This record gives sequence, C-alpha cells and structure tokens, in this order.
Amino acid sequence: MAQAKVVMYLTDWCPYCARARGLLEHKGVEFETINIDERPEARAEMMARSGRRSVPQIFIGDTHVGGCDDLYALDADGGLDPLLNSGA
Repeated sequence: MAQAKVVMYLTDWCPYCARARGLLEHKGVEFETINIDERPEARAEMMARSGRRSVPQIFIGDTHVGGCDDLYALDADGGLDPLLNSGA
C-alpha cells in the first residue's frame, strides 16, 4: 500500500521540529520538508493551510495533523500508522 504524502513546515532551529522529524524518521516515513526561514513565502502558505503561525505544521495527505505534540498524541492513540498507510 502506498504511503500518504507527508509534508512538514519547519525551521532548522526549532526543537519541536527536530522532535517531530525524529518520530517520522523512526517510523521510516519519507516526508517533504519546507523550511519557512529559507522560503519566507512558505510561511504564508503554511498559515493559509493550517490556520497556525507556529512550526512545525504537519500534513499527511489532505489531513492537517498539527504540530509536534499533535503528532505524538496521534501516534499514542494509534491513529498515526493508519493515516500514514492510507495512501491519502
């Protein structure tokens, strides 16, 4: 089954971004990163998609997961793996 596309908006200096990246890497997930410090126009894009200003903002398929704590909570509730494997 195809893995859903995962996109994470982040900055290099954000510890929550590093923590979220670590969880995805631990699960062997391939994901696209969009650094909003390197691409300032991406911050506006991120805010339009998520309604939030903080990083990271994580999307799996068309689903806005939220930030680092949201990602870990989704995993703890058993919802992350099915979402990743939905091919959404």
